[in-house]
Amino acid sequence: MRTMTLHNLLNHTRVRFVNLGRQWRDAAIGNPAVAVIMLLATGVACGAGARTGIGMAEVAGLQAQTASQRGQFETTRREAQREVNALAARLGELQAEANRLNALGDRLTRIGQLGDGEFDFDKPVGVGGVGPVRDMPAGELRSGLGQLEAQFKTSGEQLSVLESLLFNRALDRSAIPSRSPVARSYITSGFGGRADPFGGGAAFHKGIDFDANTGDPVMAVGDGVVTYAGKRSGYGNVVEVDHGNGYVTRYAHNSRLVVRVGDLVRSGQQIAKAGSTGRSTGAHVHFEVWENNRVVNPRKFLGEKGVKRG
Repeated sequence: MRTMTLHNLLNHTRVRFVNLGRQWRDAAIGNPAVAVIMLLATGVACGAGARTGIGMAEVAGLQAQTASQRGQFETTRREAQREVNALAARLGELQAEANRLNALGDRLTRIGQLGDGEFDFDKPVGVGGVGPVRDMPAGELRSGLGQLEAQFKTSGEQLSVLESLLFNRALDRSAIPSRSPVARSYITSGFGGRADPFGGGAAFHKGIDFDANTGDPVMAVGDGVVTYAGKRSGYGNVVEVDHGNGYVTRYAHNSRLVVRVGDLVRSGQQIAKAGSTGRSTGAHVHFEVWENNRVVNPRKFLGEKGVKRG
């Protein structure tokens, strides 16, 4: 009766004694003590298995937590990199603007004819300061870059206006007759009343005559556009240049013309070759200046440098 009870108990708990052999199974059925020991061993094994299952669950939880933290770290890293990339792009834009302002300042220095070293745009600006240094928050850095960008924009606009004013002034200065039409020459006949070289009576000389040899270069005394290139009665071969600000200059008695109507000429550019065509006693350059359709004395535009009185 006891043996059957143990047998039923063993079957009821469904304990499978794997790889024990027939001898151990028979011993457990025939000996209650052996059966009890084997049941206790089975319980220990089952408890260990339960504890092993709990440990695996904890490991799985830790692994999941680590994976989540790793994902959060990667997200934070990507966001930080995007912030750095944005700041780097902003810094590149500011550097380009600084280079533009430096180039503009250099042009203004040349246009304004400032002395060398008066403005050195490559020289670092001296700065200083005292006090503790702290970490700068990203928001504060972005705000500082925004303020610097606004300052650059304002300075650029102001310098552009100044450049335009200086450039216009330079154009106006270049368009005003301001040099001799013949290099290394001297005046042989001045502006105004004089004795006519052909008839002997009094005559009004509308320009200034410069000594020259046939073929010497005749140069424009200012920037302008050729409005006439051909023959005129008494003047021979003539070039007239409109300087666009009310001034027109006339160059007469040339042996040959080297420009045509519509040509843009610069101050100092050759426009003809000296000669003695028209009403002339010898090779020279007759030079006239007209201001607002009224002939004026060219001497006030030529100055004294390089012009001698014959």
